[in-house]
Amino acid sequence: MERESRPQPEALLAEAAKEGRGRLKIFLGAAPGVGKTYAMLEAAQRRRADGIDVAVGVVETHGRAETERLTFGLDLMPRARIPYGGRLLAEMDLDGLLARRPALALVDELAHSNVPGSRHAKRWQDVEELLAAGIDVYSTLNVQHLESLNDVVARIARVKVRETVPDKVLELADEIELIDLPPEELIERLRQGKVYIHDQIARAIQNFFSKGNLTALRELAMRVAADRVDAQMAAHMRSHAIPGPWPTQDRVLVCVNEAPVSKALVRAAKRMAERSRTDWIAACVATPRSEHLPDTAKDSIADTLRLAETLGAEIATINAESHVADEILAFARSRNVSRIVIGRPRPRRFSAWFTRETVAEEIIRKAGEFEVTIVSADPAQAGAPPIRGPSLVPERDPGAYLWASAAVAAATAVAVFVNRLFPVESLSLFFLVAVLGIAARFGLWPSIYASALAFLGYNFFLTEPFFTFEIANQDLVLTLFLFLAVAIVTGNLAARLRDQARTQRAIARRTANLFDFARKVASVASLDDVVWAAVTHVASTMQCSSLILMPDPEGTLSIAGGMPPEDQLEAKDRGAAEWAWTRREPAGWSSPTLPTASWLFLPMKSADAVHGLLGVRFGTRRYITTEERRLLESLVDQVGIAIERTRLAADMEQSRLLAETESLRAALLSSVSHDLRTPLVSIIGAATALVDAGDALGREGQRAMAETIRDEGERLNRYVQNLLDMTRLGYGALKLAREPVDLREVVGRALRRLERDLAGHRVVRDLDAALPDLPGDAVLLEQVVANILDNAAKYAPPGTPVTVSARQAGGEVVLTIADEGPGIPEADRAHVFDMFFRVRAGDGQPGGTGLGLSIAKGIVDAHGGSIRAEAALADGRGTRIVITLPLAAGADGKPR
Repeated sequence: MERESRPQPEALLAEAAKEGRGRLKIFLGAAPGVGKTYAMLEAAQRRRADGIDVAVGVVETHGRAETERLTFGLDLMPRARIPYGGRLLAEMDLDGLLARRPALALVDELAHSNVPGSRHAKRWQDVEELLAAGIDVYSTLNVQHLESLNDVVARIARVKVRETVPDKVLELADEIELIDLPPEELIERLRQGKVYIHDQIARAIQNFFSKGNLTALRELAMRVAADRVDAQMAAHMRSHAIPGPWPTQDRVLVCVNEAPVSKALVRAAKRMAERSRTDWIAACVATPRSEHLPDTAKDSIADTLRLAETLGAEIATINAESHVADEILAFARSRNVSRIVIGRPRPRRFSAWFTRETVAEEIIRKAGEFEVTIVSADPAQAGAPPIRGPSLVPERDPGAYLWASAAVAAATAVAVFVNRLFPVESLSLFFLVAVLGIAARFGLWPSIYASALAFLGYNFFLTEPFFTFEIANQDLVLTLFLFLAVAIVTGNLAARLRDQARTQRAIARRTANLFDFARKVASVASLDDVVWAAVTHVASTMQCSSLILMPDPEGTLSIAGGMPPEDQLEAKDRGAAEWAWTRREPAGWSSPTLPTASWLFLPMKSADAVHGLLGVRFGTRRYITTEERRLLESLVDQVGIAIERTRLAADMEQSRLLAETESLRAALLSSVSHDLRTPLVSIIGAATALVDAGDALGREGQRAMAETIRDEGERLNRYVQNLLDMTRLGYGALKLAREPVDLREVVGRALRRLERDLAGHRVVRDLDAALPDLPGDAVLLEQVVANILDNAAKYAPPGTPVTVSARQAGGEVVLTIADEGPGIPEADRAHVFDMFFRVRAGDGQPGGTGLGLSIAKGIVDAHGGSIRAEAALADGRGTRIVITLPLAAGADGKPR
């Protein structure tokens, strides 16, 4: 009950998706002449009277005076002129309407096909763009233009309507107004010349506008309007948590192939699903021979599946090596399908009754738990010849038949030779081996040819009387014909096995390509590497040209990479790319939007963004198969995820740098405000005492104050020097003045420099007297030693020793400075050389900037050496800093 009292999330999301979009109202009629345009203009005039800004994008009055009068006072937008066939044709100015941005736009004849070269192929696509821009639209539509009713109307009126509108457009309508006239009144309007000119009236009444046709079309229009109103009511109940009966939804599965009846099956399934308000699936079966279907058959299947996708179906491919009916039923069970829609099987010839039953018959026999609906083809389609599959098309390669002849000739020679040496009864096996080899190598028809040739060869060379086609022994007649049958069946089985193996190799190759691409994009780190890997892999996998478009910092799409390299696009391709980028939908070749473009552009999406477009161009090909489209979409998804991953990595790195910068800034402020302020306070205090007390301090007091000022000034100087050195290290501006350096002198100067700081400690010097000179900067090396000694003076307890030792170890000098202070925790030893890092030691911790060891490491690294921290004593106390510096090498390569 709690669940029923809440609005359904899907309904709320659907309502939220409409925010910011315009509202669409469709004036739906059963036939031309019922007054749709008139009713639309009347409603527009009422809105104008209410103060609404109304603009007429396109209205077809067909010369009717009463209709033209209703356009008075409305803003009529000028038509755009589009060149086609050497003429300028008028079309609705979509860009003008978008720039004008009225509150309400009137767009007549929703099913109209635009002039080739327009942005969209159909006018309903123009309406979608207006709605997306937030403009309300009034439009008109006749029921016979709905795609799912196209074949039904053709049967009723015996007229094939060429211009159709996908049913999803009707689902976008926020309001539908049914414009209805009784058939008698409509026929009377027709006779009065209010629908067509007088020359066409009689023919129209006899054909399309007969009373029976109009009645049937009127019923269809009412049913469509009622279904749409019912759907809107259900959506309202779901979004407002209105309780009601909610039965479990069924699911419809329609099975299509290359047969002409497939499109009728799709439309019938759409109507069933719409009336039952259920989901539906359009599935085709991929068998081992599907790879070898002729182009006409593949094109027919692709067109049928595109139609189903346009009508809102979920597209699926069922892989079946054999037993197609069983695979279809297994798929239906796995998807909880309740109804299966199939075409009526063609009448079988007499010979076909001795073969296995058709797929449709097998489905009907085995589908006990399913409702099976059989749809008949139109009479014109029923008589059309089927598209011949690869199993019915003989192999046309002469080489295959030459190889078959050679194989049978070889088998005959071997059989004759063996028969003369030691006659046996199983000579036919030599011929079967030849037939199997031909079937495995060249397929069914060459194997049948080899079987017939083997039958003749066996009869001519191995049955008495020899070298004739006569058979003396009547018992051999049945044997020979059984041999022929076995050879044909064996060849057929081998050919089927060959086809299955080829299909599996193709599937494995595609899967391996997809896995290889996933592995490639997972291993690369930069955006350029991802783009290059993507265009290269798509081009090699799909056998096409590929490119990636991505926005530059100004938001303009530019080519990020291509295979083969591309540097510019034609105007129509650029327009398709801009549309795909703006609308986040596929556009270009083989798509509903700008299909005249030579490139197909697909948005590379991730969870919350579109990162760019992947474009493919297939040259002279006219279609892309469903499998190729799915593979391409999978590649696009992977590219989008890879690009998002690289951008997230870059964002994380940027965030890390910002965090480090903020940490350094805070540490620097703390250092400046505390550590640099301390010696300044001491200097100011001592100087103030000298000024205020003067001679009252005596010579010793004045001397003590002056020494305080000197010591704190030197301390302050060291802090400032450390900051300057760190700045130079950070910007790479630290330059070494390399010269031979005596390390003993460097240590001596550093000890004299810190003599007062180390006065409370016992300094132990253990420097090898035979230390060779090393190349380096004496001033900077002194700074290293001074920084480490300064730390030892701060942290080691008074009276404890500070040991400085140096030894030569091969081609290096190892300098060690150790104290017996509290030591550095093992977990912090790797970080003590980081900038501003200080070991946490409570409130009694001595002051410092946290730069001394960091600067020491930078200087040592610049000398090509290394520095590390370790415990000085076995119990973990104390700190030992170990510095390794390379020695200068003489001409003989030995240390000097």
